[in-house]
Amino acid sequence: MKTSLFPFIAITLLLASSCNENAKKTVIQETTEQSKSVVKVPNSWITSRVEKTRERLYSSDAGKVVWQAMEAHGGLDKWYQNGPISFRFNYQPLDGGTPRDTYQAIDTWRSKARHYQAKDSTSQYGWDGKDAWVIAKDSTVFPYNTRFWSLTPYFFAAQPFVLDGNGVNLELLDQRTHNQRKQDVIKVTFDEGTGDAPDDYYVLYFDSETHILSVIRYIVSYPGYFKDGGHLPEKFMELNGEQLADGISFPKEYKTHWLTEEELPGEHITNITLSDIDFKSNLEDGFFKAPKGAKILKGL
Repeated sequence: MKTSLFPFIAITLLLASSCNENAKKTVIQETTEQSKSVVKVPNSWITSRVEKTRERLYSSDAGKVVWQAMEAHGGLDKWYQNGPISFRFNYQPLDGGTPRDTYQAIDTWRSKARHYQAKDSTSQYGWDGKDAWVIAKDSTVFPYNTRFWSLTPYFFAAQPFVLDGNGVNLELLDQRTHNQRKQDVIKVTFDEGTGDAPDDYYVLYFDSETHILSVIRYIVSYPGYFKDGGHLPEKFMELNGEQLADGISFPKEYKTHWLTEEELPGEHITNITLSDIDFKSNLEDGFFKAPKGAKILKGL
């Protein structure tokens, strides 16, 4: 997650005019200058990836459900054609946990990330595909594991498109009912060595008629938190509302609960809002590199 900014991209934080107003969005202003190298993949890469994903998913009943969901959310081809994405992910725990509120940009082709603290855009962290980095005045600015959080919001916001990669295993479970609507249910597991937490699993509910994702059940088994194995109890995340950005459908908010023994939402523990979604097709090639003075993080 490294970042260097050239005249090709100007980054501006529009701050609120009063203490009671939230910090405004960090705006990445793109120019039409073509002399700079941009974050881009050739159309042939997109075509090949989409075709291979469709072929792989259509080889199983579980995969067909996921492909239908991708189509319902705007289509995998459209997702990749749109390019890098930026959004605000405002995570507010109700159980005494640590709030996390950042504007972020993600390279959807290579899974790189750069975050800006919502109230101070000079405080940043990210992931460049190899290294995690952070730049902040001290450790109190981001009192949480920024390597873990670099791509975590993206994984939730980008469902179901993030299920297109290698090492992803899909299992079709029995249908369930959520909010009085039938749901197709898919369990997602990962091959060993896939990402930082291959022992994570997800249980996804897709509306049987609309094919839109409505529930994400999941565990957190990140080794940086659980050095000797293990994981948090399973959570039940409800997706509410809908917003469109360049032809792609996203929820507006997530409400997270602990999962009960009856596999229903229990105690309400987190509210999350997803906003300010925009695709950035012309990000400068060095955008995700660590800025000068950033600290490279070691280990998980």
